[in-house]
Amino acid sequence: MKPLADKFRPETLSDVIGQEHLIATGKPLRRIIEANREVNMIFYGPPGVGKTTIANIIASKTNKKLYKLNATNASVKDIKAIVDDMDSLHTMNGILLYLDEIQNFNKKQQQSLLEYIENGKITLIASTTENPYQYVYKAILSRSMVFEFKNLNKSDIEKLVKQIFTKLEVSDTYKQISYDEDVLSYIADMSGGDARRAINIIELASICSKDEIGNVNLSVSILEEYVNKKYLDYDKNGDSHYDILSAFQKSIRGSDPDASIHYLARLIKADDLLSICRRLQVIACEDIGLAYPSAITIVKACTDSAKELGFPEARIPLAEATLLLATAPKSNSAYMALDKAMADLDTKEIGDIPRHLKNTNFIEPRYKYPHAYSNNYVEQQYLPDKIKNAVYYESGGNKLEQMAKEHMNKIKGLL
Repeated sequence: MKPLADKFRPETLSDVIGQEHLIATGKPLRRIIEANREVNMIFYGPPGVGKTTIANIIASKTNKKLYKLNATNASVKDIKAIVDDMDSLHTMNGILLYLDEIQNFNKKQQQSLLEYIENGKITLIASTTENPYQYVYKAILSRSMVFEFKNLNKSDIEKLVKQIFTKLEVSDTYKQISYDEDVLSYIADMSGGDARRAINIIELASICSKDEIGNVNLSVSILEEYVNKKYLDYDKNGDSHYDILSAFQKSIRGSDPDASIHYLARLIKADDLLSICRRLQVIACEDIGLAYPSAITIVKACTDSAKELGFPEARIPLAEATLLLATAPKSNSAYMALDKAMADLDTKEIGDIPRHLKNTNFIEPRYKYPHAYSNNYVEQQYLPDKIKNAVYYESGGNKLEQMAKEHMNKIKGLL
C-alpha cells in the first residue's frame, strides 16, 4: 500500500502548496516548466518541501524517458545502464534523469554524467538538501540552474493538512473524518515546515484512532500519543549543523542572550555536545577576548563539566557559559591582530628577525633586557626591518583594554 505522501502527491503546479517564489505566476521555475524548456536543474532545500513533486510534474510534461536514481544507493553501474539504453526506441526523444540526494555522489560519479548532459542526451534534475555550491561538481553546476526551495510556513502546512483530511474522507479507507480546529496548528508546529512529516503524522494518527465503522475523530490529545516531539532540521554532517552553530555564535557576538539560549537549545536537542563545547571556547577567545580575558577559563571549566556530566545535566553548565559570553563585554582585537599578522606572512616579504633578538647576544647591537629599565620597558625594534612600522593590534573600546592602553602609553612616556 502506497504511503499517503505518495498517494496524494500533487500532479499539477496549481496543486503544489508553498514555493511561491519559484512557481507562482511569472516566477522563473514556473515559466521554464510552462514553456517546456529543456534545462538542467538542481533543486536545493530541506526535505519534504516539494522538490520531488515538482520534478515529477516536469517529467510528466516532457516526452523524454524518465529515470529516477537515488544517489544514496546508486552507482556508476546504474548510470552506465541508463547510458546503454540511450539508443533504444523508447529513448529517441532523450532521457530525463531525476537524481535525488546528488550530494552523495562523489566527483567521479558526477563526472560520469557530464558528457551526456553536455551533448543534451540527458537532461538532469538533481535534488539535494545540502549547499550545491559545496557538494556538486563545478562543471555540472555551470551547466545547470539552481533553485532554492524553502520550508513551508505554518499556514501552508495547515492548508495542506485540510486538503489531506478532505481527500481521506472521500477515499475508501475512512467513512468520516472529524478533527478539532487546534489539530491543524498542532500538526503544523510538529512538522517543522516538512510537508511529508505532516502527512505522515496524519496517516499514523488516523490509522491508530480509526474506530470499528471507519470513523476518525482527531484531537490534540490523541495526536500527542503518537507525536510529541517537534521535528528539527539538523544533520551533524550537513549544512544545518553549521547554520545553527553560526547563528549560535552570531547571537552571542551580538549580545543577545535570548537568541543565544534558543540556538543552544537546538544544539542540545540534537545531542551535539562536542560542537557546543568547541564553539563556546572559540567564542570566548574570538569575540570576548581581551575585554574579559578570564572568560575562557570559566568557559573551559563549564565545558569540561558538561563533558563529564553528559546530557541531560550537561545543559546546565552549557547554559551558564552561553549566558556569560552573551552578556560579557566584547572585543575581537586579539583575533584581528593575529589575522593581520598572518595575512602579512602570506602577502609580504617579511625579512629576517632583528639580530639583537636572535639567540646570539654577543653580536652588536645587543638586546636590551626590559626588566633592567624603569617601568620594565625600553624602546627597541622587535619587528623585522621590512615591516618595522606595522601595526597589528588596535585596542578595543572596553574598560580592560583601555586600561592596558593607558598603561602602555604611560611606560612609553606618551602621557
